[in-house]
Amino acid sequence: MNDTAVPERRFPTGTVLQAGGGIYDVLLDDQSRIRATLRGRLKLEQRTGDRVVAGDRVRIDAHPDGSFTIESVQPRKTQLARRAPGRHERHAKVIVANVDQVVLVFAAALPEPRRRMIDRLLVLAESNGIPAAIIINKADLASLTDLEAAFAAYERAGYPLLFTSVLTGRSIDALRHLLCGRESVLTGPSGAGKSSLLNAVEPGLELRVGDVSAAVRKGRHTTVTATLVPLACGGFVVDTPGLREVGLWGIDPEDLDACFPEFRPFLDHCRFGSSCTHTHEPDCAVRTAVESGGLDGERYLSYAAMMAGNA
Repeated sequence: MNDTAVPERRFPTGTVLQAGGGIYDVLLDDQSRIRATLRGRLKLEQRTGDRVVAGDRVRIDAHPDGSFTIESVQPRKTQLARRAPGRHERHAKVIVANVDQVVLVFAAALPEPRRRMIDRLLVLAESNGIPAAIIINKADLASLTDLEAAFAAYERAGYPLLFTSVLTGRSIDALRHLLCGRESVLTGPSGAGKSSLLNAVEPGLELRVGDVSAAVRKGRHTTVTATLVPLACGGFVVDTPGLREVGLWGIDPEDLDACFPEFRPFLDHCRFGSSCTHTHEPDCAVRTAVESGGLDGERYLSYAAMMAGNA
């Protein structure tokens, strides 16, 4: 009788760096990188939006032929999900998993910043319970005084706000401090300069960057899929494809007001309490604050537009 113990089979774990075309780039915990496919049974599992996305923690099986498969996906601590693009789509698309913060990147100009998109992305972050910060890039294209006035409402709402410029180096060190040691997702429209900022924060990354179409004043997509980038100073940054639209997902209209942090002090003071929609009811504390200048009117209009579209 052979009493030799059979060694326990070990499945290494790692983090998905990129997912595309059924192939997953994975950084294992020993810092080696592999490419893996999904095990068959995982393809049948029902997960929100996507079975495996950048940021997911996975367990890997290595096969004698040198190939690798993802055997299991660990539960997500956080995920950033939006409605899948398309007028008729009614399902979620998970952008990234397991991030500590959402960093919105918009340009001061070329393309012009769209406040409605900023507000929808902030609502996505709030509804997913992920802290958010706002970067206004290409700050060399506008007056700093004008920029501070235009975006003051976001600082008053409690969001960290940086005005950056790759050209002049403005606030690049502050952005590096914001990102290092954390797991962040950078999101925003095409052409805002997300990849350029990452190249400035960590020289040597050499992420592809593009220009802005003069015809439509919209950025060209240079990142085609969410890509998790390890930082030498610690942590990860997920560079996401530029967004043309932001569809909200899984947000109950009754909870939308709480996704605007500056509204929260007023929510218990409406005549109709938690049932107040803040759109037409009398003695609404939120609308009264807007009328008196205590709340930003543009932010309120974003809220009203989302409510009109049932969030």
